[in-house]
Amino acid sequence: MEMISLAQELRENSYPGRGIILGRSEDGTKAVAAYFIMGRSENSRNRIFVEDGQGIRTQAYDPSKLTDPSLIIYAPVRVLGNKTIVTNGDQTDTIYEGMDKQLTFEQSLRSREFEPDAPNYTPRISGIMHIENGKYSYAMSILKSNNGDPSSCLRFTFAYNDCAAGEGHFIHTYKGDGNPLPSFEGEPKLVAVPNDMEKFTNMLWNNLNEDNKVSLFVRYIDIATGITHTIIKNKNGQEE
Repeated sequence: MEMISLAQELRENSYPGRGIILGRSEDGTKAVAAYFIMGRSENSRNRIFVEDGQGIRTQAYDPSKLTDPSLIIYAPVRVLGNKTIVTNGDQTDTIYEGMDKQLTFEQSLRSREFEPDAPNYTPRISGIMHIENGKYSYAMSILKSNNGDPSSCLRFTFAYNDCAAGEGHFIHTYKGDGNPLPSFEGEPKLVAVPNDMEKFTNMLWNNLNEDNKVSLFVRYIDIATGITHTIIKNKNGQEE
């Protein structure tokens, strides 16, 4: 697969929706995750990321303007032992609870489908990172309607074992803006992952559409020690 320019990919798409990037730093020492959210409505834009234990959650920036918490208030990131779960909805909890009961990532998601937000039927995108004994692998999933037909759920899982240094994969909910919003198609896109966390974070944030971007989470995990570094950027209020 040809590696794309992530900066260009984001810059040229005004509304990729929510996106997950998982990969490995160029020097091979860090497991890397990024998750961003965007919004077109006031309700969707009225959010920030806040740290919640080892993970994060979304919360209303202005609680008085929150009209519907369903589908927008959830924990995008949770940590279960040596596994880090990253998703675009409350299926984070489904994966956490399933894997805690010894189900696989894929098995845990069998109870879930795309979001019930007709006519978009937004895909549920999910990722899992696994670090153990100096080894790092990750997997990504997308649950989507069959070309807008809610009677059929299409399930795709992509696994990346012993992932290559400097490489990552990017999956997002929408091909672009539209009414209804067109779902992501194909397999996750191959992208470059640099060593410099701050540079990577700024590249992502600066290339997301200024009107639609809401929040960004980036985490680098030292594969040898498990030490994590996290950056959160929120359009509403101050950076954390």
